[in-house]
Amino acid sequence: MKEYLAPWEAAFDRVLSPLEEFVHRQTTSGILLMLCAITALYLANSVHSPAYYKVLETPFTIGLPAFQLSKSLHHWINDGLMAIFFFVVGLELKRELLVGELADLKQAILPVSSALGGMLVPVFIYLLINPEGHTVDGWGIPMATDIAFALGTLALLGSKIPKSLFTFLVAVAIVDDLGAVTVIALFYTETLNFTALAVVGMLMFLLTALNLGGIRHSLPYLLLGAILWIAMLKSGVHATLAGIFLAFTLPMRPKYDAKRFLTQIHDMVGKIEQAYHKEKNIVLNHTLRARVQALGRGVALVQAPAQSLEQKMHIPSAYFVIPIFSLANAGIPIDWDTLPDILRNPVATGITLGLILGKLLGIAGFAWIAVKSGITSLPPNLNFNHIIGAGLLGGIGFTMSIFVAELGFAHHAQDLLMAKTGVLIASLIAGISGYLWLYFRSSTVNE
Repeated sequence: MKEYLAPWEAAFDRVLSPLEEFVHRQTTSGILLMLCAITALYLANSVHSPAYYKVLETPFTIGLPAFQLSKSLHHWINDGLMAIFFFVVGLELKRELLVGELADLKQAILPVSSALGGMLVPVFIYLLINPEGHTVDGWGIPMATDIAFALGTLALLGSKIPKSLFTFLVAVAIVDDLGAVTVIALFYTETLNFTALAVVGMLMFLLTALNLGGIRHSLPYLLLGAILWIAMLKSGVHATLAGIFLAFTLPMRPKYDAKRFLTQIHDMVGKIEQAYHKEKNIVLNHTLRARVQALGRGVALVQAPAQSLEQKMHIPSAYFVIPIFSLANAGIPIDWDTLPDILRNPVATGITLGLILGKLLGIAGFAWIAVKSGITSLPPNLNFNHIIGAGLLGGIGFTMSIFVAELGFAHHAQDLLMAKTGVLIASLIAGISGYLWLYFRSSTVNE
């Protein structure tokens, strides 16, 4: 008789490294993100356009009569849901800085150098084209790389590229996210409420105290994090940054004694085996079920809160938050008759050239300088053909670029439209050119 293998049994044999799991989720998210962007573009350019915009402007209120927050659905998505995205970004940043690719200074020099170039050169190009006036406010838009789209495109190449290229691109994108977050906090804040900022400081002190005090349960952090989000919303600093601040206060190192953990697991497995021999059906065997549940709780508690929450929150962030953001923000009305005028618009041109040319020159150029100067070296199986491909893919700036555009041109609807159009055009060109470069250079890069 054929043995039945349940999904949970197969899961024991499917062991992925943190990087492999991260890449898998980002790749799937990139495909979903693309579908949502196409859907939003269709809705904005069809007979459904009025209904699409009406839904986004629908007011939505939460809270009690004494304390209410009322915003449009569009604002709730950009200010509320995106805080979850930034929370996951913060957890990824903390992991990379403490135990990941950025923890080793020697390993970190190459992606950090490339990321810095990938931020500075696009800004320089944008400001060359937009040197004055209110359009200067869009300088932060071409800085960002969309990691989901970039990794999704890279994954299409399969075995043609080495895994070290995934590692390099992930590290570059994470440093890139850190730069974008810093820019949002420092340069895209209009007015400050110092009372609310004082509350933010107090909450950060409490969260840090929980960490230093050895609290490893996630609930107290999340409850204070919700209050932190409200305080950030009232402070004038963009509320989504509460997700970053909360992530950096969560403990990354567990209270973990490897020898004791192995002893306890061995003891628990023995007790499970004894219970199993009394009654093999776990539904009828209450002792067996209780032992298995205790084993699950023990395995969960041995992980650090930051590690555990990153795993849990990555799915809602990648498969719900970012696609919803794409649906709400990628709906750009396109008039094909005026496309030449759009391409000549300084905002659209600055962003397009910043993302395509700036990212390529910045990522590949700064990597070349770092290697040739002797301060770092290329990882095994990686050469500058790969780095050029990564530089092209770095021009995919979808999610974070559109997010910054919403902040920079919040009071200039036409410039916001031009900015989003530039982001879409650049992301499309960067994705296709990066894929084709790596595809046709695959025989060279893998020699």
